[in-house]
Amino acid sequence: MGAEAMSTIMMFAVVILVFYFFVIRPENKKKKAMQEMRDALKVGDKIITIGGIVGEVVHIKDENIVIETSADRVRMELAKWAISSNETAEKAAAKAREEARTEKKKKK
Repeated sequence: MGAEAMSTIMMFAVVILVFYFFVIRPENKKKKAMQEMRDALKVGDKIITIGGIVGEVVHIKDENIVIETSADRVRMELAKWAISSNETAEKAAAKAREEARTEKKKKK
């Protein structure tokens, strides 16, 4: 009976490890990346909120930001956690990747 109990415990340990590496760890990495993106915001960045509002950052406070949402210069104050993506940073990263690919092809 000791061997059965040990194998059951081992199965639970394996399930917990698999759950950690396939669910918990990637989620923590995603949360960390989102927090870094929000902390790196600067005035002039074009952002998209979780609710789909598109705007340009005009002022940054501790936990909030102020954005302009249209040509009418409508301003909204939002919590930083509501930011889904930074379009300016994503475009810059895509441009850098493309330049790196171009350089790599030139070297060949």
